[in-house]
Amino acid sequence: MRKNRWLTFTLVGSLLLLSGCASTSSASSSQPWHLLPMAEPLQPTTQQEVKLARIDQLLTRSDLTEKDRAQIYYERGLVNDSLGLRNLARLDFNRSLSFNPAQPDVFNILGVYFTQSGLYDAAYEAFDSTLELDETHQFAERNRGIALYYGGRYELAERDLLKHYKDNTHDAYRALWLYLVEVEKDGDVLARERLASRYQASDKQDWGWQIARLYIRDVSESEFFENIGRTSRDNTQLAERLCEGYFYLAKRYQTMGDYRSAEALYKLAMSGNVYDFVEHRYAMLELGLIAQKMRQAPSS
Repeated sequence: MRKNRWLTFTLVGSLLLLSGCASTSSASSSQPWHLLPMAEPLQPTTQQEVKLARIDQLLTRSDLTEKDRAQIYYERGLVNDSLGLRNLARLDFNRSLSFNPAQPDVFNILGVYFTQSGLYDAAYEAFDSTLELDETHQFAERNRGIALYYGGRYELAERDLLKHYKDNTHDAYRALWLYLVEVEKDGDVLARERLASRYQASDKQDWGWQIARLYIRDVSESEFFENIGRTSRDNTQLAERLCEGYFYLAKRYQTMGDYRSAEALYKLAMSGNVYDFVEHRYAMLELGLIAQKMRQAPSS
């Protein structure tokens, strides 16, 4: 899914001129996952490193207001988050709130962190805080729906994600998350019929509709990955699309009970280091849920 563009780094610019455990599932697959396309893992850019250095320099200034300092900590948190340094990012987001507690964007990303950690009640509270501060915050609406989905509260998740989808019916990722909830709530056949209908009603311009085509069996897995390799303009876009493709394909294999393939695909989704995609964020959560399920499964 597209990166969460939480907020531009306007303040900094104006002031500075600036592997997991092996599967124990009995289900297996003969799919040769090691032959699937791979991107070079994304690395920190010079721009990110320079931005961190400039932010650190800026924080030494004594003439900053509390509001300015809150914004700067938030922006440094975003950079750390984009580098996968999530503990450091969370510290910065909490520091930001200590200087200015009325920040819907900060509560939103903290809610995502709580969801990743399986702290669903804390996530709901964080997203509720975001929406209390900004009732039009669509990221929080979507993210609360995802948290409700992972928390097993499918009726409430469907409510949030259906509203989110109706706000932009051409956004494939809104339809995909709604589909995942409906699979749990109504079964795959009915959910797939609804996704197919939404695909037909869309303008089909969003690349994510290619994932929808995979789900509704309008394209094969091999065709899907060939399309990614053929249409990606550079390694960054290849890594992003593979992160998405592997994650949503893993969800399908997981639904089928093929946990071995799902585990492999979730790990592949994380392999490109696309840290600020929700698919990368939740792949680790999914791996943990599979491991928990396997531990609880009765031994044969």
